[in-house]
Amino acid sequence: MNIKQLINDILRREGGFVNHAADRGGATNYGITQETLASWRGRSVSVDEVRDLTEDEAREIYAARYVVEPRFADIEDEDLAALVVDCAVNHGPARAARWLQQAADVNTDGKVGPITLAAVNSQDGTDLYCGVLAERCRFYGQLITRDPSQAAFAAGWANRVAEFIEETP
Repeated sequence: MNIKQLINDILRREGGFVNHAADRGGATNYGITQETLASWRGRSVSVDEVRDLTEDEAREIYAARYVVEPRFADIEDEDLAALVVDCAVNHGPARAARWLQQAADVNTDGKVGPITLAAVNSQDGTDLYCGVLAERCRFYGQLITRDPSQAAFAAGWANRVAEFIEETP
């Protein structure tokens, strides 16, 4: 897996500093939320600290929290790994892991371990990819249904999903 390229793609999709009133994640920079930055640094952080987040630190956070720690780096199919990592960035690593586990038909505990990896790495990556992508699409729809204010983000989400549909292996 080319982690550097994977993170380059995420940074391209996420952009820079945003503090949209309807965004439940609050202030973000490079897609890193205030909560994630605080957890990473082990202390509370201000919106200004989010704004001042460097790209290098964002890359470190992505590599550690969204690729290595959740064991997504151990997914052998690179297209599937890229999708799962992007899902983790947008929806949290545990939810991304559950979608992967659902697609692989293993216990959905939200933690990727040896059983999940064995199942994922022995199955057809395209089938798993399509399963994860379908769950992601359903989730976006459910978000908007539950909270219509989230429709403000629908076009961006659709563009993000479209990129992965275009890349379907």
